[in-house]
Amino acid sequence: MADNQKRILLTGATGYIGGRLRRRLEAESRELRCLARRPEALEPQVARGTEVVYGDLLRPETLPAAMRGISTACYLVHSMASGGDFAREDREAARAFASAARAAGVERIVYLGGLGSEDALSDHLASRQEVGRILRDSGAQTIELRASIIIGSGSLSFEMIRALVERLPVMVTPRWVRTLAQPIAVEDVIDYLVDAIDAPAGRSLVLEVGGADRVSYGDIMAEYARQRGLHRVMIAVPVLSPRLSSLWLALVTPLQARVGRKLVESLRNETTVGDPSGAEIFDIRPCGLAEAIRQALAEEEREIAQTRWPKAS
Repeated sequence: MADNQKRILLTGATGYIGGRLRRRLEAESRELRCLARRPEALEPQVARGTEVVYGDLLRPETLPAAMRGISTACYLVHSMASGGDFAREDREAARAFASAARAAGVERIVYLGGLGSEDALSDHLASRQEVGRILRDSGAQTIELRASIIIGSGSLSFEMIRALVERLPVMVTPRWVRTLAQPIAVEDVIDYLVDAIDAPAGRSLVLEVGGADRVSYGDIMAEYARQRGLHRVMIAVPVLSPRLSSLWLALVTPLQARVGRKLVESLRNETTVGDPSGAEIFDIRPCGLAEAIRQALAEEEREIAQTRWPKAS
């Protein structure tokens, strides 16, 4: 049984995954504290009873007060949008977080990283897995969930795929479009994170999680087009470098160019579940690709309706 009275520290509460996890935990009346570099921006969004405190992972002196009295800390941040050395910033942030957690006696850290074999990983995926190792060195039980592309309205990878399919009737597709992935619906990711928060005390774990289907990125594009009723033609070419791919993306997608390039470089790595045994400790049965996209499109329709209703009124 979950102990809802244990105080949880949430980083990344203004982000895509962190914001969704925050709303789930608030709906369950958890005792929640959110770490934010700009508390004044987050405070109007949180539920009554949620505490918002100032903290900057690249300023270690701001973390001890935020960690005080915390049982479980959720690490859901990264530096992909940084204009500098994102891997170095992620390393420094994780070390500061791990050190503060150790000093405060935090019992558990829950972290969302990325799938991928440790051989020849992209810089982005290598950094995500390095962060997991640093957090495990904190001494707290660390549960690291490694996921593939997350399907949901607002997910960077999903929005990239959506923009390509929506804007290009004919796509000259690079080699990475044939790379295998195991896309997972965002709601399934949130379920895994909540179960990780509530898991029994024990040793640190690295759990590989994915949806029900193993598909290529081209398959994801084709399924999105099918559900949107779009006829799209994909013409494969043998080579298209990450640099050229990122320039191509910058022309047709709303992603920041530097984030787009980091994502493209990661797409060369297969991100499928190699060992499902760890995730089987949770009673979660992730949906397949078609259902994940259906949920994402339905959520977008709800968001559009909510935006239009006040104007109509």
